[in-house]
Amino acid sequence: MSYNKHLIIFIFFVVGIQLSYAQKIVTWKDLSHITFSEEYYSEYDEYYLTPKFEEVVKELEGKQIIITGYFLNIAPEENVYILSKTPMSACFFCGVGGPETAIELEFTNKPLFKTDKVVSVTGILKLNGTDVEHFNYILTSCTAKLANQSER
Repeated sequence: MSYNKHLIIFIFFVVGIQLSYAQKIVTWKDLSHITFSEEYYSEYDEYYLTPKFEEVVKELEGKQIIITGYFLNIAPEENVYILSKTPMSACFFCGVGGPETAIELEFTNKPLFKTDKVVSVTGILKLNGTDVEHFNYILTSCTAKLANQSER
C-alpha cells in the first residue's frame, strides 16, 4: 500500500512539473490587457508611453508562450525582428495599432521568413515597462514556424 501511495504522489509531482513548464498559447487579445500613460524622459527630452500591465499579462512574464502574427523583417543585418498583430501596411509603426500590437523578437538562430509571412513564434515573454529603446513585449530565445491556416 505504501509503495502505491508513493508512486501516485510521484506521478502527480512529475505531471505538475510538466504542466508548469508547458507552452501557453497566447492571443493578441491576451496582450491587450495593458494601459498607457505619457511620461517624460529627461535623457531624451521626450514624452513616451509608459505601460501598466494588468495582472493577466504579468502572469505570463517569464513563461514560454506561443503567439501567431505577421513577421516583420525590419533590419535583419542588425537582428531586428518584430511580430505584429497586423501586416506591415497596418502595423504599429504606421499608426494603426498601439504598442501592444507588436512584439520584439530575439531569435536563437537567424530566421529566414519574409515580411508579412504569418508565423507562430515560441519564446520566453519579457515585459518591458522602462526601456524606451525596446518594445513593451519582448520574446527571447525565439523559434518560429509558418503558421497553419487554423492558427490565424
